[in-house]
Amino acid sequence: MAELPFTSLLKQLPATVPFVGPEALERRFGRPFRLRLGANESAFGVSPKAQEAMQRALARISWYNDPENYELREALAATCGVPMARITVGAGIDDLLGLAVRAFVAPGTAVVTSLGAYPTFNYHVEGYGGRLHFVPYRNDHNDLEGLAEAAARTGAPLVFLANPDNPTGTWHTAAALQAFLAALPRHCMLVLDEAYCEFAPPEAILPLTVEDPRLIRMRTFSKAHGMAGARVGYALAAPEVVAAFDKIRLHFGVNRVAQAGALASLQDPGFVQGVVQAVAEGRRDYEALARAVGLATLPSATNFVSFDAGSARRAQAILEALLARGVFVRKPSVPPLDCCFRVTVGTPAERRLFAEVLRQVLAELEEGEGR
Repeated sequence: MAELPFTSLLKQLPATVPFVGPEALERRFGRPFRLRLGANESAFGVSPKAQEAMQRALARISWYNDPENYELREALAATCGVPMARITVGAGIDDLLGLAVRAFVAPGTAVVTSLGAYPTFNYHVEGYGGRLHFVPYRNDHNDLEGLAEAAARTGAPLVFLANPDNPTGTWHTAAALQAFLAALPRHCMLVLDEAYCEFAPPEAILPLTVEDPRLIRMRTFSKAHGMAGARVGYALAAPEVVAAFDKIRLHFGVNRVAQAGALASLQDPGFVQGVVQAVAEGRRDYEALARAVGLATLPSATNFVSFDAGSARRAQAILEALLARGVFVRKPSVPPLDCCFRVTVGTPAERRLFAEVLRQVLAELEEGEGR
């Protein structure tokens, strides 16, 4: 059999994916999940206006989408108060991360991120031949000083930071972010993942007037807008960066239906605000549940809460017991975050069921530990 001419880089990569999807786990268990609370999807659906717009767009699904994403970019520019030249659209933040890595990372180039941060960024860096340098979390937060020091020490052209953070849910203030950006080397780009910005307090979000050419801000319609399956994200960056992305992006990557839905959802801020309020209520429910069962929670400005089980071993046992009972949640795999398991804010009915199952799991684990 002829040897296929794969690149040397591809041959060196492990056979891995950033996430094991809940569908794959359902196939493994041979049954659907009772509760799907592990992927940080919105439990509160999509704007009725967006749903109607997407249904209308289906009538023209035989047509290609607008490769310039013009109407959506125009609306985003008006909403954000920035010129259209500073906005590019992609198939979710995952797609945009790939563009950033491709634009700034050559094979062998150092790239800095937190140890245990969003894994799709790492997936792109390794796929394009970059060398990852990890900085551990400090006190359940991204270590801004450590990240800046690593960027200077390695000469990295790219640093990744999520604020609010995934998987912890914690955040830094806008003042801390501005100091961090100022501390980065002049040649270093900051990819700031703001997927959860709608859920964050105002003091956690950098003003949109910040136009440092080293800053690339990425946002999504997957969380507060409830459109994770549609795959729509956007980046706010210097016009030179947007123009560079235009050289390499997949121009037809955001389909016609997704474009229509995102545009309509953007024009329905009341729906999004209702989701934000519902999520805040759900976070309080989870915090109260944790106190009642003897667990701690990390502060969260996202649509999920990280429960601290006290140890990695106990967190893993809880995760496995929940999965066995049809409850899909996730947990970080590296210390010091691996003592936590992460739960998406569900509907009130989903939260009640989760509380019931979690109590059962903890009672059975405690009984087993007492033997």
